[in-house]
Amino acid sequence: MKLHNTINGEELKERIKQSNEKRTTISFYKYAKIGNPQVFRDHIYLHFGEAGVLGRIYVATEGINAQLSVPTKNLDIFKSHLSDITFLEDVRLNYAVEDNGKSFFKLSIKVKNKIVADGLEDDIFDITSPADYLDAKDFNALTENPDTIIIDMRNHYESEVGHFKGAWCPDVDTFREQLPLVVEELEDKKEKPVVMYCTGGIRCEKASAYLKYNGFENVYHLEGGIIKYSRDAKENGLPNKFIGKNFVFDERLHERITDDVIANCHQCGEPFDEHVNCKNKACNLLFIQCKSCGEKYDGCCSEACQTIAALPEEDQRALRKGKDKGVRIFSKGRFEKGEV
Repeated sequence: MKLHNTINGEELKERIKQSNEKRTTISFYKYAKIGNPQVFRDHIYLHFGEAGVLGRIYVATEGINAQLSVPTKNLDIFKSHLSDITFLEDVRLNYAVEDNGKSFFKLSIKVKNKIVADGLEDDIFDITSPADYLDAKDFNALTENPDTIIIDMRNHYESEVGHFKGAWCPDVDTFREQLPLVVEELEDKKEKPVVMYCTGGIRCEKASAYLKYNGFENVYHLEGGIIKYSRDAKENGLPNKFIGKNFVFDERLHERITDDVIANCHQCGEPFDEHVNCKNKACNLLFIQCKSCGEKYDGCCSEACQTIAALPEEDQRALRKGKDKGVRIFSKGRFEKGEV
């Protein structure tokens, strides 16, 4: 069996769209010492591939970070593969809140320097010593305290469509920008209770340990992040303090938690909270576009991109040749209405 994908991505995406197979979207992470990440990567690719698992996994010497789509009929096989790996035997699995079974269309497992890019020097603090966890009930209770500082440890485009009531949502594009900013902004508040949260918990695991290292005395983080909180609050009849959508890094882009629409179209300013990618593939900007603006600009972020997207594919390909294909994301702190 080949240990990498050999089929065109667009073809794979179309297969998933047309498939009626029931699939379950799962995410998990674990900080652990992995001696040879490449060997470990090949091992799990072989077994996950045989089980029909799709998704994106990062492996590093510090651990594993995984977002997956598993054939529902193979869930027990998948869990068996995990339990055969010592440090993953009891790993917490986060099940998607909203799941159409079409979150991923291929299996990609990459060896990285870190499972979460943080911009920090290695070994300056102990990432295996995070702050105390909070479950949904304790999170609700602690965040009722007016002295508690609630921090959204996600990027601005995630918190823009949904966040916890009363949370500070820093205007940052990356996690590596956020860590030093949080420490700097809260320098004179180290004695106050600080509650951190993110999508599934992985960023807070590291961020809470980093705040402890920097002298913060009362740091906590939400166990399992927004995903686990939303499920637990519903199952236990607890008030859900999250409003709007939970942004996710797969084909779904969002999970609807409440009916509140707290974001706005980046082109006209009308209330809306659906992210799209600019139809000009050379641009591919991730931004919020309402239905009306989608029709007006043909799914593009600007008239310039609209003109390019209307060209024959061959001409578009020629224009893209040699251009940077990095991810481009709308930055709300530098936004003028009507100009994305």
